[in-house]
Amino acid sequence: MNHPAYSGSTVSRTRVEQAHPTDTGTQPRLRRELRAVRVLWQREMIRLFRSRARLLMTLLTPLLFLCVLGIGMGRMVDPDSPGSYLAYVFPGALLMAVQMPALGIGSSLVWDREVGFLREMLVAPVRRSTLLVGKCMGGATAAAAQGAILLIFAGVAGVPYHPWLFVLLFLQLLLISMTLAALGALVAVWIKRMETFQTVLGLITMPLFFLSGALFTTDGLPGWLHTLTLVNPLSYAVDALRRTTQSFMSEAPLSAGLTWNGVQPPVLLELLVMCVLGAAALALAARGFARAAE
Repeated sequence: MNHPAYSGSTVSRTRVEQAHPTDTGTQPRLRRELRAVRVLWQREMIRLFRSRARLLMTLLTPLLFLCVLGIGMGRMVDPDSPGSYLAYVFPGALLMAVQMPALGIGSSLVWDREVGFLREMLVAPVRRSTLLVGKCMGGATAAAAQGAILLIFAGVAGVPYHPWLFVLLFLQLLLISMTLAALGALVAVWIKRMETFQTVLGLITMPLFFLSGALFTTDGLPGWLHTLTLVNPLSYAVDALRRTTQSFMSEAPLSAGLTWNGVQPPVLLELLVMCVLGAAALALAARGFARAAE
């Protein structure tokens, strides 16, 4: 006969504590939290390398965007030098490569909730926010790794194969992916069904991308549309990637880039905007995640 004292969550918690007897004793709490982050990070990386078909399909869209749309539009924008437009849209292709995998961490959270894996994680003797940070860090690293693969095709856009350029771009992709993963987690905390999450994700993904300046310059847009680009976090991501890339190129840029009332913000300030936004989204997601798990 089942007894309330031996419910499923209590039994699971007992098994976790028996498997890690030092978690509640001599081992410091910080070490437990870091180990939980590492385990969840490893789980996301394992999923990345095991899903090779999904990895190839994820990279197919930005490659088509770069090689087909970029070349075709480049001949329309500047028939004499179509490569300049390819270099212009290359940061947009990088953003496209990391956008869906990073936001997809929300899909992972919704799926884990549906199959019951999330309930098993919640019995671990760590903070609920630690579990969310581990998921987001793993998803961000996996997304940045996919974006780094696209750097192999930098020569197609006329971007030089400079090691320091690739290091800077990868670090920026990692920061951007972490921000997007936090935003995806924030949406997933409040949405319980996978179908609803996919619909909401589709509604917010394309407008954010098209208003980021990935395809065209934003300096000639109407006032109300230009305002939307300024409040779009992906605008700062694309501009930071583009200005970093152009700093290693000799050709003049097609556009001056993002401006605040005629003043161009530094790249570090744009990255700081992404950091603040990501930290705020992660804090709100962690707060909602803790409440939803109670």
